[in-house]
Amino acid sequence: MTTATPSRPAITPANVRNPILDEVGLPLDPDNLYNQTVGVVLTAAEMLGLPKFVQLIMAQPKNEIMVHFPVKMDSGEYQLFKGYRVQHNNALGPYKGGLRFHHDVHLDDVKSLALLMTMKCSLVHIPFGGGKGGVKCNPRDLSQGELMRVTRRFCAAISHAIGPDYDIPAPDVGTNAQVMAWFADTYESLTDSNRNSWDALRVVTGKPVEIGGSLGREKATGQGVVDVLVEMLPELGIKMEGMKFSLIGYGNVGSWTGRILAKLGAKLVAVMDHTGAIRSDKGIDTEALAEHVAKSGGVGAYGAASKISTEEFYKTKVDVLVPAALEQMIKEQEARWIDAKVIAEGANAPTTPGGDRVLNERGIEVLPAILCNAGGVTVSYFEWIQNKSCTRWTEERVDRELNQHMVEAAARTKRARQRYGCDMRTASYIASLDNIAKAYAIRGIFP
Repeated sequence: MTTATPSRPAITPANVRNPILDEVGLPLDPDNLYNQTVGVVLTAAEMLGLPKFVQLIMAQPKNEIMVHFPVKMDSGEYQLFKGYRVQHNNALGPYKGGLRFHHDVHLDDVKSLALLMTMKCSLVHIPFGGGKGGVKCNPRDLSQGELMRVTRRFCAAISHAIGPDYDIPAPDVGTNAQVMAWFADTYESLTDSNRNSWDALRVVTGKPVEIGGSLGREKATGQGVVDVLVEMLPELGIKMEGMKFSLIGYGNVGSWTGRILAKLGAKLVAVMDHTGAIRSDKGIDTEALAEHVAKSGGVGAYGAASKISTEEFYKTKVDVLVPAALEQMIKEQEARWIDAKVIAEGANAPTTPGGDRVLNERGIEVLPAILCNAGGVTVSYFEWIQNKSCTRWTEERVDRELNQHMVEAAARTKRARQRYGCDMRTASYIASLDNIAKAYAIRGIFP
């Protein structure tokens, strides 16, 4: 495998609109994240020869839930919050996907992430479908008590639409194990499953270990990114020992990716997040930076590295760049600036279609999010299994099982790339859609 531009175009040209988008009534908005996401998925579907009815099903979620709920703030006043839960597809199993608390949560963004979760679960062959949810709020502006009340009221608002064998949320941007604990406790209290407390707690994954969470879950997404890199980099001519890498974002995914890579001998030379960008050609201490971010909330004021501009960050020469923050960080301009051999997408949908085209033209290999980012949902599946069977796995077993899923998913992606002569992102979608198509061929469509 080489980094040369594929012989077959894998990215739908910007001026070509798939007719499926018109048939399902999606608006003419090329900057809309959902349009972008489903457009790339449909390009892969066409290359695979996916039946039209399956393409139509994949083009829109099965359910879109929007709720508004009041929460009493510490001031004594009430504030109205907006929340979402999108259930994209459950052909392979219960809906599964994170809950995001962020001030810029919108329906189409949640729809995109739910679609990507469907693709992700199918690619790594776990028996889940895709879902996603979120609340439009800034958790940094909320006290601990306010955050708890927002979580519990949101759970109450959507409790009728979720369940431990129907739709299982998990942490995402702005949420964590504590939020999942509040959510699970609320669900148990509101449903008729309180006679089996531990079974009710399966309604979410990413919980604290003390109430059924899995060992290894906190680092799972970052571990999955590393597992894919270890599998893929030798074929790309990059050795882990001494490899230079940079990170966009140093939250859960970014920090764990950085720390695990550093233990394997790689060198972190640049990091950027919402507080600024830093660089050190001598290497950045990943553990010290994690401690700094935990205290300060960002990398911008880290004193052991030099402050740099956004443009300088992208132009920093590295072997691997790992975007591990929010969606659509790498647009066309950023793609032109990037000086990296490989991009490993630790975040969901960090690259726009326009950015993808530029990276493809420049011969920069992109390891796609539905592959690299799948470690979190895979270990969530392990947590769900442990809760269902009332067992506890060792961290060594979690890591071993995760590695097997990630390596096999990477192999499926490589086989699809070789067969269809396409870029890695399209290959991952083809491998995922092929699995979903087989399920529909067997199940059929009711009635």
